[in-house]
Amino acid sequence: MGKNEADKKADLKTVADRNEAISLMEPLLVTPESRFTGVINDLTVELAAKAAGFRRSLPEGVLSSLADLVRAMNCYYSNLIEGHDTHPVDIERALQQDYSSDTHKRNLQLEARAHINVQAWIDQGGLTGRALTMDGIREIHRRFGELLPDELLWTEDPDSGERSTIKPGALREQDVKIGRHVPVSPVALPRFLQRFEQVYSRLSKSQTIAMAAASHHRLLWIHPFVDGNGRVTRLMSHAILLETLDTGGVWSIARGLARNVGKYKTLLANCDLPRRNALDGRGHLSEEALVEFTLFFLRTCLDQIDFMESLVQPERLRHRLLSWAAEEVAMGALLPKSELVLEALLYRGLLPRGDVPNLIGVGERQARRVVSALTKQKVLTSTSRRAPLSLAFPPRLAPRLMPGLFPDK
Repeated sequence: MGKNEADKKADLKTVADRNEAISLMEPLLVTPESRFTGVINDLTVELAAKAAGFRRSLPEGVLSSLADLVRAMNCYYSNLIEGHDTHPVDIERALQQDYSSDTHKRNLQLEARAHINVQAWIDQGGLTGRALTMDGIREIHRRFGELLPDELLWTEDPDSGERSTIKPGALREQDVKIGRHVPVSPVALPRFLQRFEQVYSRLSKSQTIAMAAASHHRLLWIHPFVDGNGRVTRLMSHAILLETLDTGGVWSIARGLARNVGKYKTLLANCDLPRRNALDGRGHLSEEALVEFTLFFLRTCLDQIDFMESLVQPERLRHRLLSWAAEEVAMGALLPKSELVLEALLYRGLLPRGDVPNLIGVGERQARRVVSALTKQKVLTSTSRRAPLSLAFPPRLAPRLMPGLFPDK
């Protein structure tokens, strides 16, 4: 990765510390005195109950497979917010290391794969207890950046045209401007991030859920990295909800934010505004704007749980699954009685391989053929050749099995 002299100068440019006081970021929390506190608390309780109920309703095997699909969905919508439209089928191919010959498409596939790998690390507990710490936030950025191709490790100033290197995990060393917002100077970043961690990482579980939107905005307001702040912030919010609500990763706020991206960005920008009047909190920034974004954020979470629940209602999912299987049997891609295996998995979650012959009334050799064909279609998965079978939901089949999960194209 070569650099010309202008690039080197842009990277080495030093910026003075403007000695910003950390009070510029206040309020970090919606104050208990706010007239909206009761509404926020009610939504928090409703969200916790709904998230727990949804997770409990899913068999273990379905839970794991659905989380895999949601991970691809989360990646798709987070990319979309960034202006990168990577088709779900291309995401699926990237996970199989099947990359496009077109350099631009290949780079977007690599970006998608990087996002999914980082979220998988989060989903497996890699960020537990650290999502709201400076160390954890930098690790998200580092892990993501280290998986990107060199072509995506640059950013360009829209006004000056100067290009800068994106250093995975490194705090920015230059001033930036995001719309009308000028984030704090680079030298001030550690003290603002320390204040961020001090406040948000010490909240109770319910407070963390209630203030997830506040931490989401304030990290973007600080803008710790030269690029990648939006993606890091959404992954941080995913980690917060995963840990505090024990979501199992089976729903994602990213889809809701992307489907309301205009409102999402407008409300975020409003949170950058100074306090409007004497009734607008006691901090430097507008508390009313922070409240408005908080209500939007919590209601978006609730909406996404409702949406996912509607997709996986057993009878509806059974109908879609068996209709698809019948078509595949008719075309010779699956063997007869395949639908019995899929139906059993839908309700049981996990199916020992030794149960398949009796379940579908065939010999062991034919049962292995049935399983092999289903596995080839990527609707069955297991951790090893002897491990129990579970359902899988490949992104390629999302329009049939999970309509509305991705936009129709």
